[in-house]
Parts: sequence; structure tokens; C-alpha cells
Amino acid sequence: MAALSRELPIYELENQLVAALRAQGRVVVQAPTGSGKSTQIPQMLRAHGFLAEGEVVVLQPRRLAARMLARRVAEEVGCELGAEVGYQIRLESRVSAATRIRFVTEGILLRQMSFDTRLRGVAALVFDEFHERHLYGDISLARALQIQATTRPDLKIVVMSATLDAEVLRTYLAPCEILTSQGRSFPVAIEYLPKAVSFENEPVWEVAARECARVAGQTEGDFLVFLPGAYEIGRTVQALAEQRALNGCVVLPLHGELPPEAQDRAVARTAARKIIVSTNVAETSLTIDGVTIVVDAGLARQAKFDPNRGINTLLVEKISRASADQRAGRAGRTAPGRCVRLWTEREHAQRAAQELPEVKRLDLAEVVLTLKASGIDDVAGFPWLEKPEAKALERAELLLADLGALEVKTERRGAATPP
Repeated sequence: MAALSRELPIYELENQLVAALRAQGRVVVQAPTGSGKSTQIPQMLRAHGFLAEGEVVVLQPRRLAARMLARRVAEEVGCELGAEVGYQIRLESRVSAATRIRFVTEGILLRQMSFDTRLRGVAALVFDEFHERHLYGDISLARALQIQATTRPDLKIVVMSATLDAEVLRTYLAPCEILTSQGRSFPVAIEYLPKAVSFENEPVWEVAARECARVAGQTEGDFLVFLPGAYEIGRTVQALAEQRALNGCVVLPLHGELPPEAQDRAVARTAARKIIVSTNVAETSLTIDGVTIVVDAGLARQAKFDPNRGINTLLVEKISRASADQRAGRAGRTAPGRCVRLWTEREHAQRAAQELPEVKRLDLAEVVLTLKASGIDDVAGFPWLEKPEAKALERAELLLADLGALEVKTERRGAATPP
């Protein structure tokens, strides 16, 4: 397994990566889906002695990816999951004193930083799929730079992305080197609907099932169908079962609310042709063998601040062109593929180029409280990669003060200063 892994495109950067980390301690890796960066770069650090004094913590935006990548790397290293390779996600942990490669979700690392500002036992941090710009990922990277600049100059930092503008990171992380792997993905033919469809009049699950049936007799291989959430996935599974052209196919849901056994079933090899109906958990990181057809609804549930209710809430939104490209790339991981987008080419041109970072669309109260608990009083002066609006920070601090989570600054609140 390990010998085959060395044939992955990411190994063309191995010597440059090692040299850059030894010289500067931080590096940005640009590599497309399928290059092997998520599984192989932690192993490169291990092979070149970077983990002799500690572990590498690999941050993943999603729990599913953290768990499955840990399992894949453990197989390649040749150890039991939880031994030299493990993972740690909310309410679940498979690690031990022997762990040297630990896959975690972003909140896990930020909490560790809050009670251990030296990150004892951590030799390197790898920020995977950073283009997704999750709030905790942004904050964790900023804290990592602070720690590296003060108490841990030996800490190594790797930021990895497939689509993010690397120049933004070059400036933010300077001095650092940007390494680019071209990858070896197979060509994917992109198709659009000939005319726009209103999902209010024709449910998205019916459109998705119809397109799967149309393509099934034209292209070989398994399907990966992207829907925004568990409800839509359930309805799509039902609609697919009603398509006679898909008789004999195994239809499997894949989303974060499923138990691990069901998630494993969705990505495992099967003798029958398979249709995986998934949320964006399958958009990045994971290679699902056998998938050559992607049917993309172009929607995702995204967390946004609702000013009317004063809370973060999940809303179904159109994905960006960058996310659509990521999804299409899933069809070309192991063979030439085909991607059917359930919108028109004209509609595609009108979509946003990139997703809006969470720091620009979420309530910041929770992360402000986390920063304050870490001893950072001046959150406005915190080294944000992309600074939030001043009003958003002020609203967060005011809410925390009203809840009694922060001490009230009496001058600002208009109360008289006690004698």
C-alpha cells in the first residue's frame, strides 16, 4: 500500500516541502483533488524526522473526513487505528500515547490552544482544505502563527488548499514558500441543463433522479449525487428507487448525521453499481473508488447569522463556482468522468467565484469567548486573516456581556464608574 502511495502526484513536492519547512517553518501547498496531499504529507513529515519530538495534528473541516483519512493512513502505515495514527472529533476519540499522526476537526485544536498555549507534544500543524474558510480554521491558523512567533519557533505549519488564492496566504504567512502540484486527474465532461429548473415547482430530488436514470445507460461507473441535506437525500433515495433504468443499483446515503457504520458502507467497494447520495461531506478530502459520474444539485446548507432571530442558522444556498469545480473533480479521481449540473451554463456564470468566509457571515460570540478565554483581550487587534466587521465584533462582545460571560466595561455601557 505505501509503495503504491508514493506514486501519487504530491510526491513531486516532497524534497521542496522538507527544505521549506526546515528553512522557514511554514509552507502553503496548492494541490488538486486526488493528488494525495491529505494522506501523504503527514507521512512525509513522519518519514523525514519532523515527528521525533511530537505529533502532527491534521485539521479537517469535517468529522467524516477526519475519521476516514485516519483509517486510510493507519492502513498505509501498517498500524491499528488509534495507535501511531488516530483521530479526535467531537464526542469521539481514537488516540493513544503512541499517536504521531492525529486527524482532528478544527474546534478540537482551538480548544487545545486555549488551555496550552505552547502546544506541548505538537511538532507540526497541517491545515487541510483551507479554502473552505471555516471560522475555527481561520482562528486556529492565526493562533498557530502567534504561538510560532513567541513560545514555539520550532513549530512547523503547513496550509493546504486546492482552490484558495495562494497570494493572500503568501502575504499573511510571510515569510513562506508556495508549492504547487499539478496533479494527475482524469478529464471530466461537464454538462448543464438545457433550460433553468425551479426546484419549487419540480423538487430537486426528482430532477436528480431523472438525470441519474438518463446517464446510467450512457456512462459506466458509480454515481455521486450532491444534495444539500439529510431530508433531500432521503427523498432522492426514494425517487431513485422508482427509476426502472436504475434497477440493480445500490443506493446509499452519506451525510454527517449517519452512524459511522453507514458512512463506511457508502464509501466501501460493492459488487453492484452504486449511487451515493451525499451532502458536501464528500466534496473534498475523500477519494471514493469507482465514482465516475457526479450529479450536482448545486446547493448546500450553510451557516449564516440571522439578524431577525439573533442566532446562526442553516440555510440552503447556491454553491460557488469553486465548490462546483471541487464536486466535478470527484468524477475524475480514478478514471475519465462526467458531471451533470442541475442548472444552466448561464446560471453558472452568475454564481459567486468563491464561498464567503464564515468570518463574514456568522455570529462571532462563540469564537470571541474562546479568544478571551485564551487570554486575548483585544479581539479587534487579533491577526485575522480576513478581519470581521467592527459591528460584528461589537455585537458579539455586547451579547457576551449581557449574558454575564464577559466583564462589563462600565464606560461603554453608560453606567457610572463606582468610586
